Amino acid sequence: MASSVIFHPCFLLSYYLIGLLVMANNVPQAQLIPYFGQHLMKASIGTPPVDIFGIIDTASNIVWAQCVPCDACFNKIHPGFDPKKSCTYSEISCHSEKCHEWYDVHCSPQNSCNYVSGYISGLSNGVLAKEKFTITSTSGQAVSYDIAFGCAHNVTYSHSNHTTGLIALGVGPLSFPSQIGSKRFSYCLLPYAIEYTYPNITSKISFGNGSEVVGDGVVSTPMFIDGEQYNVTLEGISVGDTYVPFNSSGKVSKGNICIDSGSTLFALPPDFYNRLEVEVKKRISIEPMKNDTLLGDRLCYRTEITNDNGPILTVHFEGADVELKPIQTFNQPVRGYDIYCFAIINHAKTKLADLGDQGLYGNFVQANFLIGFDLETRMVSFKPTDCTKL
Repeated sequence: MASSVIFHPCFLLSYYLIGLLVMANNVPQAQLIPYFGQHLMKASIGTPPVDIFGIIDTASNIVWAQCVPCDACFNKIHPGFDPKKSCTYSEISCHSEKCHEWYDVHCSPQNSCNYVSGYISGLSNGVLAKEKFTITSTSGQAVSYDIAFGCAHNVTYSHSNHTTGLIALGVGPLSFPSQIGSKRFSYCLLPYAIEYTYPNITSKISFGNGSEVVGDGVVSTPMFIDGEQYNVTLEGISVGDTYVPFNSSGKVSKGNICIDSGSTLFALPPDFYNRLEVEVKKRISIEPMKNDTLLGDRLCYRTEITNDNGPILTVHFEGADVELKPIQTFNQPVRGYDIYCFAIINHAKTKLADLGDQGLYGNFVQANFLIGFDLETRMVSFKPTDCTKL
């Protein structure tokens, strides 16, 4: 009598997803959902798959998702991931090499690899584990990867109730691009608060071959890897036709600014910022707000700053000039109030003061550019793009 083999549904689903990965000319791609100053990548995790919505963060190096149970998690609309309901979930042993690819881990009595990841706005900690992560692709079909991630059971990382995790895009071995073997990726971020006008609008992030930023209008600047982050060299900023150098001396250090998709503001050292603010004020005929208890020392106006009454800024990276319009450099920090603030700040008066003479290029000013990171050429590329039309 012929023997029969019965395959477990979990095996069949995993085999199917892995098979899709090898399709030719199929660029892995995911939706980006704008929400409250952050950009959430939609992915699925586990078998059967459960949707997660993780903040994309080019300055972070460990992927994590809120898991069940969660002793202290921020309020969320989407449910946390329950590892007990997935047949592809497995914890990573504390004695494995993978566990010690993260800088802050310790062993539990059960030999689990417990991790901690700290941020300016809080922390995430839990168990390092391995699981299937699934995203879409340019063909519309799903692709799946085995990813080591933090299954978070304690989160004080304060963000919106739509967020269920973080997709780290840094250079470290546990970042999402590193784990899927991607030497390049690109994204297009939507302007701040556009979701209030167009609640269903999304943009895209792409990985690997086919994600290159090419075509008319592309400018590129050398990339410097610093602490597993992407740094570039900012030489100065022009306000209209007035050039403001990064340093009064004219000398700049290579890699003096970090490109950070997980932060909102463009943060600069005090000397550079103060000189820049003087020139910006000269170009706006409206009187700025003063001594506001909520906004502090930020440069703000009670009138919307547009192309008609606000300056065009040109950011001079090494070998690449990026033009910023008022839609990128001014926004409403408090929804419902007619107050418009400069999206560039003096970091000395914030939690970013430890940056010293370095800067941070946040996501407000990255909006409406297709931005590519290429680890093979060590270049960051910018292409002016209407991200609503991708």
